[in-house]
Amino acid sequence: MIDHTGVSVSDGPRARRFYEQALAPLGYKVLMEVPTEFTGGVMVIGLGVPPKPDFWVHEGTPQKPHVHIAFRADDHAAVDAFYQAALAAGGKDNGPPGPRPHYHKDYYGAFVLDADGHNIEACCHLPADK
Repeated sequence: MIDHTGVSVSDGPRARRFYEQALAPLGYKVLMEVPTEFTGGVMVIGLGVPPKPDFWVHEGTPQKPHVHIAFRADDHAAVDAFYQAALAAGGKDNGPPGPRPHYHKDYYGAFVLDADGHNIEACCHLPADK
């Protein structure tokens, strides 16, 4: 089981706004901010569904190749809401919400690129009527 993961971003404040807005429909919010006196002056935030941060955003040089992170959604509506929120927050479409039967019969997902090119996904593994 993965405990936490994260991405490095070139513009901390811009990334914070994006991730706070994009992940809000999935129940994510900033749960921890590491004081800059411990980070060398850069932004480090932990987002998650309370009570624990499991996705960290670190201001620095973005990873190359870019990272793909998929967030689990409770239902198809949450995937749709993630996609709309991510686009409104400045994300770039990388695959609109819809079935992905090549992954498995009930896979429903949406993909956006953040400002640094990281592929951010929300996915649901349940049938549409659940």
